[in-house]
Amino acid sequence: MSRELETAINAAKEAGSIAVQTFGELDLTKIHPKDYKDFVTEVDNACEERIASAITSAFPDDSMLCEEGSTANGTSGRKWIVDPLDGTLNFIHSFPVFSISIALCDSHNDLVTGVVYQPVLDELFTAEKGKGACLNGNSIHVSTRNDPEHFLIATGIPFKEYHYLESYVSMLKDVIHDSAGIRRAGSAAIDLAYTACGRFDAFWEYKLFPWDYSAGVLLVREAGGVVTSFSGNSDVSAHHSIVAGSPVTHPLILEKAKKHFQEHL
Repeated sequence: MSRELETAINAAKEAGSIAVQTFGELDLTKIHPKDYKDFVTEVDNACEERIASAITSAFPDDSMLCEEGSTANGTSGRKWIVDPLDGTLNFIHSFPVFSISIALCDSHNDLVTGVVYQPVLDELFTAEKGKGACLNGNSIHVSTRNDPEHFLIATGIPFKEYHYLESYVSMLKDVIHDSAGIRRAGSAAIDLAYTACGRFDAFWEYKLFPWDYSAGVLLVREAGGVVTSFSGNSDVSAHHSIVAGSPVTHPLILEKAKKHFQEHL
């Protein structure tokens, strides 16, 4: 295990411990509006502070991008990307699906380290570039299913931008016809981690941010999967859109994304 991965794991577990201690008992006074239909809690901030402190202490020359605003402008060319609590709305409502996501990009902007930790289940997903992906230390691989009638597909539903809602609903109908079922967990990091280990056969979502998907993208790729934007570009940051899946499911979902979101690409 690299020092980078060890640092990310320890930071994620420390943040997870903070979240679990207050889960289900969050006082409404500790919830604050951040944007339209978007919230931040004091737990988000406490988790981010703990993660940022751990990373900057270990790697003071690295940069950092965190959802809640913590930044560091390092000189190494490397950048850590952090979501201290992915699934904040779930957390607020005591719905036990949320995660901590930590990723590292090298000086070439390639993802090299990724950790997604789901503290309620104590599930730790890890990946390093070229070394595969693991769940609690055991190797994982994307789904090997090839029959659409057996596919379980994950997605994220638009919740504060509606200009692409009709395109999304049209694509949703299309995917429903070619799958066994759809799930919307409320944490893109978990959706991608579950795709990496084969629980989901594919995942798609439009309008995501780097802290939502960076660690998960590496997990899926290191687990043998394929991740692109809706346009098919391997640089998912271009349109903040994600299609992730196995070599079988990815092209099927990508085809539908191109068909229904053509005007948005």
